[in-house]
Amino acid sequence: MRITKYTHACVRLEHDGRVLVIDPGTWSEPAALTGADAVLVTHEHADHIDVLRVAALGVPVYAPAEADIPRLEVTGVSTGDTFTAASFRVRAVGGRHAFIYGDQPDCANLGYIVDEAIYHPGDSLYVPEQPIETLLVPAHGSWMKTAEAIDFVRAIGPQRAFAIHDAQINERGLSSLNGWLAEETDNGYRYLRPGESV
Repeated sequence: MRITKYTHACVRLEHDGRVLVIDPGTWSEPAALTGADAVLVTHEHADHIDVLRVAALGVPVYAPAEADIPRLEVTGVSTGDTFTAASFRVRAVGGRHAFIYGDQPDCANLGYIVDEAIYHPGDSLYVPEQPIETLLVPAHGSWMKTAEAIDFVRAIGPQRAFAIHDAQINERGLSSLNGWLAEETDNGYRYLRPGESV
C-alpha cells in the first residue's frame, strides 16, 4: 500500500488502483483528492474537512454520525462500525475529540483503522486494543503536548510511525519534535514532508 502524507492531517492511501483519502482539510493540497474513490473524515473541524472541495468530488464520504458538517452528504459512522471504502476495509474506533481547554466544546471524533494495519486517530489519542502496524501520530495541537505524542506511540507500539497534524509548527519546532519522537520511541518513527510517499 502506498501512503502519501499531505499538509496537516491529510493522508492518501493507494492500493490496486483504488484511492482512499483521510481528512482532506482546508490546509491540505487539492492534489490529495485527485482520483479519490472515497473520503474518510475523522471530525468536523475545517483543518480536517474542506467541505466545498470534498462535495465537488461526488464520491462516498464517511464521517462520524454525530458530526455537524453542513452542505456535505456523508455516510454516518459510529464507534465499532466496520465498512468498506474504496475497497479498503475500515474500522471506526474512539469516539470523542481530545479535551481542548476550559469550556471549549468537544465533538465526535473517530479514528480509522484501515486494512487492519494503518491507524489515523484524528484529533484523539485513543489507543485501540489491536496491534497497529503503521501509526499516524498527531504531532501538535491546541489539545496536546509532546509528552502525550510520545506516550501515544509507546502505548500502541507500532512497527512504524509518521507524524500528522503538524501544519502549525515552524521548522525549528518541527525539528525538535521529530528529534523527541525518534529518540524516545523505538517504533520506526519518520517524518514525511507534504507530498512524500512510502
